[in-house]
Amino acid sequence: MNRSIFIRHTSIITLFSLGLLGVQGCSAKLYSPDDKLALETEAQTITQRFGGTLKPKLKAAIQSGGLVHAVDICAVEAPAIAKALSAETGWEVKRVSLQPRNIDTATPDEHERSTLAWFAEQQSTQGEAAVLKSSQIVNNTYRYMQAQPVEGVCLNCHGTNINPAVQSIINTTYPSDMATGYQLGQIRGAFSLAKSLE
Repeated sequence: MNRSIFIRHTSIITLFSLGLLGVQGCSAKLYSPDDKLALETEAQTITQRFGGTLKPKLKAAIQSGGLVHAVDICAVEAPAIAKALSAETGWEVKRVSLQPRNIDTATPDEHERSTLAWFAEQQSTQGEAAVLKSSQIVNNTYRYMQAQPVEGVCLNCHGTNINPAVQSIINTTYPSDMATGYQLGQIRGAFSLAKSLE
């Protein structure tokens, strides 16, 4: 499977695959490297907006009402941000995980599942230094994913020793939650974007 891999050490080394043209499931139409680069740039911008909008809201929620309040904010704000970006940009924008917290909005499809598994494999090899992205055209749809590794603050709600009050609100808000037990640097999920090219 062709991927774009970004590995961060002191600088960013880019292993960029243009074998994307004509990958599995593609229609007969071929896209130039410029087409693909423009799509990837747009997807990265949307992803940055998603994260750049959600993180300050979570930080403010933690400061004002603690981690319990942050769970409420994440439950409401993350899907709302994804929906607003989708409506504004014409892309399908969401977050997915192999261990979703919200099974209604974060359960991956087959492409996302295989990409998340690939992210996890790469992270286990590269460690916390890996910044992982996938860029493909499949069945005349451009698919972009960017891994979300576990940061220190994430462990409060996604780690192994969660405060009982926080665990209680998680259980109430997400009765089918699977998104705990993570360690620092593990791949918790990914931003997933799709745009039809028809």
